[in-house]
Formats: sequence, structure tokens, C-alpha cells
Amino acid sequence: MSKVEQNKLQKRNALLNTAFELFTSKGLNRTSISDIAERAGVAKGTFYLYFKDKYDIHNRLIAHKASSIFRQATDALSSHPDITSVEDKIIFISDYVIDVLNKDKSLLTFISKNLSWGVFKNVLIKSKSETDIDFREVFLELFSNSDVTYRNPEVLIFMIIEFVSSTTYSSVLYGEPLSINDLKPYIDTSIRQIIRGQAL
Repeated sequence: MSKVEQNKLQKRNALLNTAFELFTSKGLNRTSISDIAERAGVAKGTFYLYFKDKYDIHNRLIAHKASSIFRQATDALSSHPDITSVEDKIIFISDYVIDVLNKDKSLLTFISKNLSWGVFKNVLIKSKSETDIDFREVFLELFSNSDVTYRNPEVLIFMIIEFVSSTTYSSVLYGEPLSINDLKPYIDTSIRQIIRGQAL
């Protein structure tokens, strides 16, 4: 990577990190582009070299944060060659992501409140950066490499993400209906049932 590219990446990362701090402390509505640029130490015009507006950086940030967690989970999975079935791989990834979000409640709040399939399809999949991972693609590959054929794997991915996101949010933040450690076995069983229910 050239020095110019490194400089661009540093500025983009500074804007993303600063936006995350401001969005989680002040909220989206009370955060301006000027606030983000000033705190990141760049000119306001520099912001527009990377992002269209604060909603664009907001959506990219959600996708970037989610992608970062998912990359950690898939990296951890790669060190477990004994996990071979698609069900067990997805359970491993799910449990890993839940553990990360349980340790960082502000990240959970930020991602879960703003998580939508549209964000991932429109931001992460179509315009991901070099550091982001398209976990839709990873999941689709898991399903396609399975000995079992599944009805519409993309719908399966959507259902699993929505299910894990909503149940994790309530359990981690409010302990409802159970603590996350007590709820995890139910989540795992439900994921297996969702997957098996779509097997052909």
C-alpha cells in the first residue's frame, strides 16, 4: 500500500471511529458532519471525499462494525477444523458474535438498533472496503458446500440474523426473558430448527 493510500485509509478510519463515538454518545440527530470532521482532525470537505452525508457514514459504520465482528468469528472458526457441519459452523459464529456483543453493550445497542438487511445489501455487499467482509457471501458458501441442499439460503441467512439480533438485544441489555448465557442453548436449538426446516 502506497503512502497516499495509507493516508486515505487513516483519514477514513478516523472519520468512522469519530462518528461511532459521537453517534453512540450524542445520537445521530444531534451529530453534525462538522462535529465528525472537527473531532477527526480533518477538513469538512475531506469528509465528502469518503461519504455522501452523515446517513451514509452511519450506514457504512453499521456494516463496518458488523463486518469486523463477523471477520473475528470466521477467523476463530478457521482454527476449528473439527467443526464440519453447516449447522455447527453457524452456531459457532453466532455464539462468537453474541459473546462479543455481550462484552460491548454500546456496540450491541448501535448495531441492533440500526441493523437491517437493506444496510448489508446496499452498503456492505455493493461498496465494501478492503477491510470489510461480505458475510452473506460467507454464509452462502457454507450452505453451498454442505451435503444438504437448502431452500433459498439467502432467506435462511436473513432469518438467522434477524432472530439472533433481536433475541440477543433483549437478553444482554435487559436479561429478558433470561440472561444471555441461559438463553444461548435456546438460541442454538432454534437456529438448528430454522436451518433444518429449510432442508430439501
